[in-house]
Amino acid sequence: MKVSRLLLDALETFPNFVIIDKNANVVYLNESYAVLLGIQRDAAIGKPVQSVIPGTRLHLVLKSQKKEVGELMTLFDHTVNDYITVVCNRMPIFRDGQLVGAAAVTTMQNITETISRLHSEIQDIKKENAQYKKELDILMKTQHSLDRIIGTSHQITEIKSTIEDFAFSNLSILITGETGVGKELFARAIHDLSPRKLNNYVKINCAAIPNELLESELFGYESGAFSGALKGGKIGKFELANNGTLLLDEIGEMPMTLQSKLLRVLQEQELEHVGGVKPIKINVRIICSTNQNLQKLIAEGKFRRDLYYRINTVELNIPPLRERIQDIPELCQYFLERYNMQEYKNVKGISREVLELFSQYNWPGNIRELEHVMERLFIISDNKTITLKNCDFLKKRMMIPESHTLKINSTDRCETLAHAVDDTEKERILSALEKTGGNKAKAARILDIDRTSLYYKMKKLGIYK
Repeated sequence: MKVSRLLLDALETFPNFVIIDKNANVVYLNESYAVLLGIQRDAAIGKPVQSVIPGTRLHLVLKSQKKEVGELMTLFDHTVNDYITVVCNRMPIFRDGQLVGAAAVTTMQNITETISRLHSEIQDIKKENAQYKKELDILMKTQHSLDRIIGTSHQITEIKSTIEDFAFSNLSILITGETGVGKELFARAIHDLSPRKLNNYVKINCAAIPNELLESELFGYESGAFSGALKGGKIGKFELANNGTLLLDEIGEMPMTLQSKLLRVLQEQELEHVGGVKPIKINVRIICSTNQNLQKLIAEGKFRRDLYYRINTVELNIPPLRERIQDIPELCQYFLERYNMQEYKNVKGISREVLELFSQYNWPGNIRELEHVMERLFIISDNKTITLKNCDFLKKRMMIPESHTLKINSTDRCETLAHAVDDTEKERILSALEKTGGNKAKAARILDIDRTSLYYKMKKLGIYK
């Protein structure tokens, strides 16, 4: 095969290729360019390039004798009956130093489509990177999830071991313990150690939501299901937690009528929206928590026995702080380090006398109360070691005379103090409701709390209005 023939065949492989002589007349136009322009290429030979290719700058390259690389050019593409934008390279042709013509070739067909495709690919990559970042963040946070449970007492060590044994299963877990022991922290650790850790962890406090709203919060509702329902409906916590974990906090507060529906959902792994008829399949791992004695509630007819056995495949009973006194120094150090980091301070530590005081207190509010006590001591310590002189407020809480020995038993007094707090809260809530004519939203604003907290306190204190 002759070289000249091979060169011509090679030129046909380019998307669009044109050659002009020094007079700007077309001497070569490949077939693909002719099809795009909607002309016969033989008819183009010998004609001025401006009359063949609308908007061309190739004749200007002859004048400037300078190449133009990566220039954009808009053409009417007769194959698609629309304008397209292409990337064009234009080159002057020299022989023995003399200008003899010029050539042009497009290197990217329809740049608009290309840019659109690249933009779409970039967006997909961004989404993929965001997902990887989210998963990496989750993995980093969950890598040492059990380490966030502070304590080395034998009770805590056994509970951690149980979590490690059952976290990878799909078994339902019941977490019991007094208020303030940190039940939610243990629930989160179970999720973080499970295969579901990259999916949603959702929690709902069954005591904080009015009974008439709890069903729709859990199972979602259809449009028009009840007065005030959102147009288009709303998914519930179960669907939000699909393929993940759902924590039902204060499960003992759930009304009996709703317990029946919950049992069916747990058994069949499907639900129906309030006002709906279509069953929706779900895959959710259930963790329940309570500070109540569910066996006692069963005996009183306030909790279903079959639901109890369904949610209590594995039970974790979190001990109160007074039964794990040896964990107090480690907990105090944890809180100090956290507050130092948050407030940019450097409180150096806590004295042995303060730890001794802590060890003899009953801690009715458990770890939550210890956390608040440590926060108060941190604020008044002024970058020094926390000492006994900072603890006057705690001594009063314990009702210890200044000269009294530290060895006390304050259980009864603390209970009396707790009752006094409840009485005061009840009085304030009743007063606010009376002022607002029973309007709970306005009463919550007067009390400077959110409506959910008001519902919870009303239920706790036996206020029914």
